Amino acid sequence: MSNCVFCRIVAKEIPAAVVYEDERTIAFMDAGQVNPGHVLVAAKAHVENLYELDDAQAGALLVSAARVARAIRAAFRPQGLSVYQANGKAAWQTVFHYHMHLLPRHEGDGMMLSWPAKNPPRETLAEYAAAIRREFS
Repeated sequence: MSNCVFCRIVAKEIPAAVVYEDERTIAFMDAGQVNPGHVLVAAKAHVENLYELDDAQAGALLVSAARVARAIRAAFRPQGLSVYQANGKAAWQTVFHYHMHLLPRHEGDGMMLSWPAKNPPRETLAEYAAAIRREFS
């Protein structure tokens, strides 16, 4: 069993509020919500950084991020959406699995980013995820 938390989410060993999944990628709610609708998009294969992505993986991540971004916009009507890439130390994180953050910006968020993260209960994440999944129907 891998120690990578994202690999364990892909393997369904750790529950996550998944909003989108295809053969190459998975998108799920961030447990530390900085804003409603914050989603992480990751490759299903363990890739530690941007340099290790092959062209097909990079394309699949971007396509998935665009699909999920449109669903977030429809579900939450944010004022905008920021996209950040992250992978471990380079992004001040402890997750060594390349991923993208889709971060909705809402009016009245100050800098449009609340920090520290709100850490909503699992039920709230499930509700947020369901709102986004409905937009794929």
